[in-house]
Amino acid sequence: MPGICQFEVTTCSSEETINEFEALTRDAGRVQQDTLKKILEANADAEYLARFGLDGRTDAESYKSRVPLCVHSDVEPFIQRVAHGDSSSVITRKPITALSLSSGTTQGKPKFLPFNEELIENTLQVFRTSYAFRNREYTTGKGKALQFFYCSKQVSTDGGVIATTATTNLYRSSRYREGMKGIRSQGCSPDEVIFGPDFHQSLYCHLLCGLIYSDEVRFVSSTFAHSLVQAFQTLEEVWEDLCADIREGVLSEKVTVPSIRQAVSRILKPNPQLADLIYNKCVRLSSWYGVIPALWPKAKYVYGIMTGSMEPYLKKLRHYAGHLPLISADYGASEGYVGCNIDPTVPPEQVTYAVLPNTGYYEFIPLEKSTGEEMENSTSIHYIESGPVGLTEVEVGKIYEVVLTTFAGLYRYRLGDVVKIAGFHNSTPQLQFICRRSLVLSINVDKNTEKDLQFAVEEASKLLEGEKLGIVDFTSCVDTSSDPGRYVIYWELSSGTRDEVLSSCANALDLAFVDEGYNGSRKNKTIAPLELRILNKGTFKEILVHFLGLGGSVSQFKTPRFVNPSNSKVLQILNKNVTRSYFSTAYGL
Repeated sequence: MPGICQFEVTTCSSEETINEFEALTRDAGRVQQDTLKKILEANADAEYLARFGLDGRTDAESYKSRVPLCVHSDVEPFIQRVAHGDSSSVITRKPITALSLSSGTTQGKPKFLPFNEELIENTLQVFRTSYAFRNREYTTGKGKALQFFYCSKQVSTDGGVIATTATTNLYRSSRYREGMKGIRSQGCSPDEVIFGPDFHQSLYCHLLCGLIYSDEVRFVSSTFAHSLVQAFQTLEEVWEDLCADIREGVLSEKVTVPSIRQAVSRILKPNPQLADLIYNKCVRLSSWYGVIPALWPKAKYVYGIMTGSMEPYLKKLRHYAGHLPLISADYGASEGYVGCNIDPTVPPEQVTYAVLPNTGYYEFIPLEKSTGEEMENSTSIHYIESGPVGLTEVEVGKIYEVVLTTFAGLYRYRLGDVVKIAGFHNSTPQLQFICRRSLVLSINVDKNTEKDLQFAVEEASKLLEGEKLGIVDFTSCVDTSSDPGRYVIYWELSSGTRDEVLSSCANALDLAFVDEGYNGSRKNKTIAPLELRILNKGTFKEILVHFLGLGGSVSQFKTPRFVNPSNSKVLQILNKNVTRSYFSTAYGL
């Protein structure tokens, strides 16, 4: 079980933290048994658990035989009772006093998830562990961090429970802030910028504060790769305004939020020399390649979540980062953290996550492809399931769905993530994130996932390279307004190109889906030709603004790779911005 480091974060050296991690992972099986016992003993009186008749049993066999696997819809009625103000032991013995909101970018509706002090402690342990390994490779010393972090507004449910994003719940916790002091470099931006009510003003001021302290910045980070790309795309647009602010020592009039203006004005002083230095560096850049090391010469790496739906942004992020390494942040969700990155030297596409066996109780549902789905390039997840196995029972090279039991009241909860076991560190597995389990594109017998969609877009985008343009962002939907239905792919491009190129892209997209159900359905015309729709510039920014209007945070935003029909507002934004449309002729007319 965790040593004293978990509760005295600021006094632990990196080597002490690594030693603690090594001890935990050498006997992961026993630690898992102890962790499950601790969770069940702490919450034996919780109504959700009590109905399954554990009667004080805390062993894994009894737990698995009596408590069923669940998904969010199974626990939602209990969480709603918490939201409505039920302070009894609904899902945990101690009342849940805060709720986290999932992103809700696909369905258009965020989910409530329980949040408590134990999750804060687990998060601190994961962050502390990955920091120790990262700091061993890239020592940052006493420098600052340029962090593009944004906290959303919190709301109170009708029962008086605070609800906001998991990130904001963490940042508003005094325990978290205290615990992070010893393992996180001081940020450039004051809290007023992080908690500001206007994302665009906060982003502008993050950039400004980062430039003011440019000689002290040791790394650049954000929650997601998307936010980092967005930040430097914005820099391309406003760099001259930033230079003017630094030269005159006066904050731009575009920043109108009083708290942000006051906080930033305290650190903004006239500095013509710095303004000239930044200006000269910017004008010498070629297409903004290597802007991060150019403007922040002492930065050692770029850090954020870069797997899954963030992978499409890596090419652009590498363009901005130049020679600096990209390090993928730890593996977690609004439900809780699962693993940490203990090898920061590997590229994001190859990163694995070691599970800390005392942060929750973990099970894994074995997934096997059915006969005929072993094609080399196929990423389809039409899987056959077997019974869940424990943390130390997984096998290298095999695919699983993650099941969580947390200290916050989720019991045998199917996370919906598909992972591959890349290996073991001592006796704990190292997970490679593959994709979300949920199907993205499906009309009848076809089954394609986010990974399949990403592969198709990557294949088709190769036709754009000769045109010297790229895909700013993309998403998809299924159009069943006519029979048969069809896949619709939306692209926002960096610039325009010829119709024949985009027609070829539509064909390439159609052919890149290698799922046999899709191929067969296209050949027998039970799925109509794929449609590629080209969007106005700024369409995905409009979707982000819509998301923020729902109370979301930029730190949490992920472009939905599939837009559910129930998400009518996002579909409306997409369709009103369509400028051109191309139908595939890959399977004949």
